Amino acid sequence: MDQSIRNYLGMSLILLAVIGAFGIVYYTMSYADSTTFSAPAFSVSGEGKVTAIPDVAQFSFSVTDEGGMDIGAVQTKNTETTNKVIEFLKSNGVESKDIKTVSYNVMPRYNSISCPIYYMDSAIWISEGAGGVTGVARPDYICPPSEIVGYTVEQTVEVKVRDLDKVGDILSGVVENGANSTSQLYFTVDDRAQYENEARTMAMEQARDKAKTIAKVGGFRVGKLLSVDEYFYGPGPYYAEAMGGGDVKTTDSPIIEPGSQEITITVNLRYEIK
Repeated sequence: MDQSIRNYLGMSLILLAVIGAFGIVYYTMSYADSTTFSAPAFSVSGEGKVTAIPDVAQFSFSVTDEGGMDIGAVQTKNTETTNKVIEFLKSNGVESKDIKTVSYNVMPRYNSISCPIYYMDSAIWISEGAGGVTGVARPDYICPPSEIVGYTVEQTVEVKVRDLDKVGDILSGVVENGANSTSQLYFTVDDRAQYENEARTMAMEQARDKAKTIAKVGGFRVGKLLSVDEYFYGPGPYYAEAMGGGDVKTTDSPIIEPGSQEITITVNLRYEIK
């Protein structure tokens, strides 16, 4: 064998041996790290709860119109009524940014056709379920399809009212100005961040005080903070009964009470024991 080849093979074996040794050392160190126990620690929790008074009322209203085959006429009537309601809202201090159209539907209406049920060769119309007899359709008879007889236009608008003293009057006025129905009235807090921060501060202070007390009783010192977990418990929207619609004229506005809502935050703190 040529001397240069033998030298090359020798160097390769040495390199493989070094790589193998390095792998063994690395594996040993990794295993040692994985079996090393973490520093002793303990966990505490704290809760912060604040009461928030809702400052926004939200509801939706719908305007529905039925007409004949002239879709444009039905749409025009619906638009005029909806615009009238919106103008009423704006005249009572509701801003444009708080009025949002959430749906606009144009739907055909069909006539109702009752096709006769045939028995044998005699064409006898039997009302549904009469006598409990099951009919068999004659093969040469074709029931005519339903036909469009008109159109229905429905528009739904979502409204936010920030002056809660006006909610009752606005609900009444919306119906009086042509809305067929109002629904989904609920109260909420527009800026929740300030209440959440207040509850969070209370929760953290309570958890830290608890950690100091546990350390004092347990005869150890509180080490560094290892982790923080937060849990938020916020109320869902509070729904109140809204008014039905139609051509209704109201004389008295409903009394609307927003009530209050609780916002709760819980934190879990994990500390190192010294």
